[in-house]
Amino acid sequence: MSPAPRYNPMWSKAHPRGRAIATCIQLSVKRAAGERLTANESPSSRRTIATALSLCAFNFPSHFHGLPFHFLALLSPQGYSEEAEAWLDALASDHGTWRGPDTAWFITTGRGSRSKRLVVTAAYGAEGGARRRVYRQSQSQQPLGTAPVKRIATYVVPAGVFVAATFVLWKLVEKFLAPNPSRSSSGEAKSPSQGVKWSFGPGTNLLSGIAAKIERQSTQTLNEFAKELRTFNSVDMSGRNFGDDGLFFLAESLGYNQIVEEVSFAANGITATGIKAFDGVLQANMVLQTLNLSGNPIGDEGVKCLCDILVNNGSIQKLQLNSVDLGDEGAKAIAELLKKNSTLRVLELNNNMIDYSGFTSLAGALVENNTIRHLHLNGNYGGALGANALAKGLEGNKSLRELHLHGNSIGDDGVRSLISGLSSHKGKITLLDFGNNSITAKGAFHVAEYIKRSKNLLWVNLYMNDIGDEGAEKIADALKENRTITTIDLGGNNIRAKGVGAIAEALNDNAVISNLELGYNPIGADGAKALSEVLKFHGNVRTLKLGWCQIGPKGAEFIADMLRYNNTISILDLRANGLRDEGAACLARSLKVVNEALTSLDLGFNEIRDDGAFAIAQALKANEDVTVTSLNLASNFLTKFGQSALSDARDHVYEMSEREVNIFF
Repeated sequence: MSPAPRYNPMWSKAHPRGRAIATCIQLSVKRAAGERLTANESPSSRRTIATALSLCAFNFPSHFHGLPFHFLALLSPQGYSEEAEAWLDALASDHGTWRGPDTAWFITTGRGSRSKRLVVTAAYGAEGGARRRVYRQSQSQQPLGTAPVKRIATYVVPAGVFVAATFVLWKLVEKFLAPNPSRSSSGEAKSPSQGVKWSFGPGTNLLSGIAAKIERQSTQTLNEFAKELRTFNSVDMSGRNFGDDGLFFLAESLGYNQIVEEVSFAANGITATGIKAFDGVLQANMVLQTLNLSGNPIGDEGVKCLCDILVNNGSIQKLQLNSVDLGDEGAKAIAELLKKNSTLRVLELNNNMIDYSGFTSLAGALVENNTIRHLHLNGNYGGALGANALAKGLEGNKSLRELHLHGNSIGDDGVRSLISGLSSHKGKITLLDFGNNSITAKGAFHVAEYIKRSKNLLWVNLYMNDIGDEGAEKIADALKENRTITTIDLGGNNIRAKGVGAIAEALNDNAVISNLELGYNPIGADGAKALSEVLKFHGNVRTLKLGWCQIGPKGAEFIADMLRYNNTISILDLRANGLRDEGAACLARSLKVVNEALTSLDLGFNEIRDDGAFAIAQALKANEDVTVTSLNLASNFLTKFGQSALSDARDHVYEMSEREVNIFF
């Protein structure tokens, strides 16, 4: 039998909450009698009452002990459940009735825990079990306030992850497409050519989707370049690929600039249009001394524009226009510049397309110009006719000091003409570069005659010609009489043991030559022996280059013996001579002996294996006073064991003498 409800003072109609309770009881009675609710007793009114009851029940649970089940749904922690909603809607309907449960339900309060809770007790009827299951199912549903949030979260969280991943990928794409430059100051000038976007490479078309970002980054980068121009006296901007628009931007920083003295704009995709940026700028600049525009396809038109600008420039002394697609027309423009400009000292026109006509124009300018010191025309197409024309210009010139004509195919006839012009030259030539010009022993004869007479020549280059032993003997005879040349390059001239023997004999009485290049000549072991016998006690050679000379292990033995006594050679190049382990062992024995001169030894491409490496490593450890700081063993057959031995030797030298030996594998 169900317990009787306990009387509670709050049920009194005098109490405000009591009136609410009384109203609910009245509704319950009408429901029990089957009466319909009035309009005033609408569902909204009942929800208001239910809310009040809910607050009372949870604030004063002891006062609601034993309240019938009809109010249980209204007093649930969720405010009211779906079952309570169905009950209220049924009461408000004109056609629907709800008989209510046959079981008497009461509310009790649990007192066994720290926090108060509602406990439902029941006396079951016939249908109590099923209805209890319905109630439990209704109570097991999630709160109305939490379920929607979780459902929303199931959509929002994946969407947020997708958006974040997309953003990261987009940033990575932007980073690869356009490198992020360092941030520049906000007060920098903007590009004068609005609407034109300079690219990161010549001819590059930027993607339209990131064009605005690229333009901002380009401006920031150019601002950094402009800052360099205003900060340092020597600025190298080669290979930045800023093109014509970038040059227009940067040229403004050169006007009236009192800082930078040397600037390189080489390889930046500048064309003839970009050269116009210098107009009005170089005329005003009185500090800039070196301008390098090499590697830019400015062509003849660009060179003409530049020459018109430089006519009124009074500061630039060195102009570099190598590989700029310069032809005869451009050479003519430069010739006109040389006739009017009195400040230019060094002119580099290497690797262009200047032919006989261009050489003739430059030769005419040399007659009138008395300030040019160095003329570089390597890698052009002068030929014998161009050399002949140039020789006439040399006769009337008094200022030229260096003449670079490497790779012009001038041949023996061209050399004869040039030597004739140089003999009448009233200036002081210190350097002659006739390398790679198809000169034979006949041409070497004319060069030798000039060497004998010259009192100022310091450097002679006959590299990659074909003078042979006969030409080498003529040069050697001239070196016996010359006491000014310090560097001579005879590499790649098909000189053999006989020719090297003549050169060695000349060194016996010559203490001036300090740099001797004999590489790419098949001198063999005999040539190495002849040279070593002289250099053992004579000469003043500091740099000796014998790479690709086929000296073999036997020649290495002669070289090693020479090193035991020589005290002048500092740099020794023995690359690609087939020394193998035997030759390396011979050199290692010499390294054990104190040699205060040798600092660099190049043994690359010599088929040296681990045994040779072990011998060299032991020599380095044995010599506490070793002076070698650079040892090249690259492109040999060393395994990890040979490399490890050399590394240990390097560490040992550093521990014993605190000297670092750079070993290249």
